[in-house]
This record gives sequence, C-alpha cells and structure tokens, in this order.
Amino acid sequence: MQDEFEQAFSEDNGKLPVAFIKLQRLGDSYSVPRVARAWYWFKRSRETLVVDLPAIGPSPEPPDDAIDDSFLDAHHAKIRMRNGCFMAIKAAGITIAGESN
Repeated sequence: MQDEFEQAFSEDNGKLPVAFIKLQRLGDSYSVPRVARAWYWFKRSRETLVVDLPAIGPSPEPPDDAIDDSFLDAHHAKIRMRNGCFMAIKAAGITIAGESN
C-alpha cells in the first residue's frame, strides 16, 4: 500500500522521483511533513472504506439424478471467486466488513 501511495504522490507532484520519496521514509511515516500528512490521510481513506462481501451459503444438495459431484462446480467456483476478491481487497489495504485487520 505504501508503494502505491508513493507512486500516486509522485505523479501528483510533478513526477517527483519515487526513489526520493522512499528516501524520506521514517518508520511508517515520512520525514518531510507534507509527505507525512499525505500518507496519514491516504491511510485514513483506506481505513474508512469498508467492503461487504456476500456470503457463500451452504453447499447445494445433490439432485436426484446426479451421477457425480459436478453439481458442486458452480458452488466451488463461487468460493474461489470470493477468496480471490478477499485477498485482492485485503492487499489493497481495504477493510472487509466482519473481518478483523
């Protein structure tokens, strides 16, 4: 998330070199007050954003004429899609409703 911030800050400040911004890092903040304030508000904007992912629901019951477990394919695809979304949202530093960070 910090790399994303530095790239955006660079682009918004006349292509200020990202390497220069990285040199200003001071722990989880920056030594330059203007950059430190921007980083603080960038993090706060991510903290206030909350995504509510839909629940998966129970596994479907097999139909009477089922000859294999292919009736579960859509259910498993839904689980994989939700897990992929979950990981991408967390990687972006966004909170997911009902999950602890």
